Amino acid sequence: MYRVPESAVAYGFVNDSIGAHGSRTMMLSELRLLLGACPVSSGQEDYRVAIVQDNVLLKKTQSTRRESFRRLRELYAVKPQALLFRALRDTWDMDMQAQPLLALLCAVARDPLLRATAELILSTPQGDIVTPQQISEAARSNFPGRFNPTMLANIGRHAASSWQQSGHLAGRLTKVRSRAECGPAAVAYALLMGYLCGDRGEALFETLWRRLLDAPAHVLHDQAFVASQQGWIEYRHSGMVTEIGFRHLLRMEG
Repeated sequence: MYRVPESAVAYGFVNDSIGAHGSRTMMLSELRLLLGACPVSSGQEDYRVAIVQDNVLLKKTQSTRRESFRRLRELYAVKPQALLFRALRDTWDMDMQAQPLLALLCAVARDPLLRATAELILSTPQGDIVTPQQISEAARSNFPGRFNPTMLANIGRHAASSWQQSGHLAGRLTKVRSRAECGPAAVAYALLMGYLCGDRGEALFETLWRRLLDAPAHVLHDQAFVASQQGWIEYRHSGMVTEIGFRHLLRMEG
């Protein structure tokens, strides 16, 4: 399983956590409700109040609201002080179709359980069946002896649902590998993630985060150019040389 560099942990990446996917999916619908209800300027306390007091997630009990806030923090940090979340928030409203991939990218960065299943999904040819049991086995092989069979089964089901929410899997009962829908906002975010993990230039198109976009390199270069036209990133590509900057997403706050 890919481990992010320790230097990236300061930006919100996680290596050493049990992970939310033992009991939850990546909660895309809840994340959409939360970010739709709260302005970009919101702080973590604003998000907590929105969930626990204002019930923007439409949960029936206080305990469920508090648990939802806890799980969303595990998956997305939900605080502007974490650069990984701030950049997610910056790119979230740019393209609604990119939101499933944006959420997936952040969840993979913050949940080692989901990240442990990524290679299985990405290496499966389109149209092939992927079972929760296969996903459970991927988690077991990356964390040998850590989880009992019941927990592994839970991980398999929840991770399968997350990969379906992101568009990498399709089908209700039998899930098959499909192609996720990528867009310039997701490309900008994935390239930033590679940058935060220490990659530069053309190497940014060879990372795990780039592979999660589920599109060939030439398409991603085209979408990176579109992202640069929107002012989200700086992108220059000539021959074998690629230069990418992130002045907007890395801007200083306050």
